[in-house]
Amino acid sequence: MQRRLYTGRDPRRAHSIEELRAMAARRVPNFCFEYVEGGSEEEASLRRNREVFSEIAFKPRSLVDVSKRDIGITLFGRRSAAPFMIGPTGFSGLLAHEGDIALASAAAAAGIPFILSNASTTSLERVIERAGGRVWMQVYMYRTRDFVATLAQRAQNAGVEALVVTTDSAIYGKREWDLRNYARPLKLDLRNTLDVLAHPRWMMDVLWPHGMPRFANLGDLLPPGQDSVRGAASALAKELDPSLSWEDIRWLRDRWPGLLIIKGLMHPDDAARAVSLGADGIVLSNHGGRQLDSSVSAMDVLPDVVDAVKGRLAVMLDGGFRRGGDIVKAMALGADAVLVGRATTYGLAAGGRAGADRAIEILMTEVDRVVGLLGCSSIGALDRQYVQWMLRELRRATATAGEAALETEWQ
Repeated sequence: MQRRLYTGRDPRRAHSIEELRAMAARRVPNFCFEYVEGGSEEEASLRRNREVFSEIAFKPRSLVDVSKRDIGITLFGRRSAAPFMIGPTGFSGLLAHEGDIALASAAAAAGIPFILSNASTTSLERVIERAGGRVWMQVYMYRTRDFVATLAQRAQNAGVEALVVTTDSAIYGKREWDLRNYARPLKLDLRNTLDVLAHPRWMMDVLWPHGMPRFANLGDLLPPGQDSVRGAASALAKELDPSLSWEDIRWLRDRWPGLLIIKGLMHPDDAARAVSLGADGIVLSNHGGRQLDSSVSAMDVLPDVVDAVKGRLAVMLDGGFRRGGDIVKAMALGADAVLVGRATTYGLAAGGRAGADRAIEILMTEVDRVVGLLGCSSIGALDRQYVQWMLRELRRATATAGEAALETEWQ
């Protein structure tokens, strides 16, 4: 039997991130929802990001007093109310009016960090002024390094806590869903134009009286007239730099005195290299399945990376997190924190600030419940004894049995 999902207009009535997703799909036009939803090429990486969680099972303990539970963490010496934060998601102003401020305000109210996307539609200074809280800033290493240096200086002047440099986008991924929706750059095709007209509530919130949102932190980078979020990805793609290397990380580290986080690493050796260059943290990520297709998920590589660098920098990750239980599994495997992107963006698209608040509330409640049901009173006490990789254990047992049989045959 297919589960019935609430798809009404009040995000406070949603009981899961999946229900917020269903609400978002009804509220915003197709080209907006596909931007949030889609992955690259065959979307194998996108699917892998969700499938990996079903391969990890919990091993709860019993007869433990869990009447008092703590799901907070300490991250870079500061208290965070939950083991997750809002990751960088661009084009938020296309989903709700001043969407970046709505997300940042929701994060601040919940006591968790917020990472502002480089492709935001509100300036970083305005976000910090209006929302407060712990704001980090995502940056890409564009061809124009002077622009990156200027943006870093703006972030420092505004009081941004950390720069999160994304390294997995030196070449723009092929996002076929995006190509299909446009007749040409900056011009929606007829089908999507008519679909926009079928969403008057979204138009009244986003388009009237302000017009199509524009990138607020990329004005000096994009060509004149191409800073609109409607199809501007093609212009941004031209500014990505395929020559990006570890020397660029060294260059940014020399210019940025705050916390430096490297996002997009997926290998233990790269994590160790980040330590040697003075990074304060890393984010394991395949860019939400939107870049290299058929990539492993961040959860797949998390245990090996933790074994390689745990305690020398903060190990964070993103990709496919939709339930509090997903977040708990990552923490049990050694993560220091989790970034959620689509989950809170679904909330924003479903109902603006109220939807973002509800997404965070759902995840925090689920994390708290799972921790208690695991027989653990603090998320900081979780370790690998609380989880088990089901398919990996089966493969390992099969391989061991095969090797034993082969050895017997030779004897």
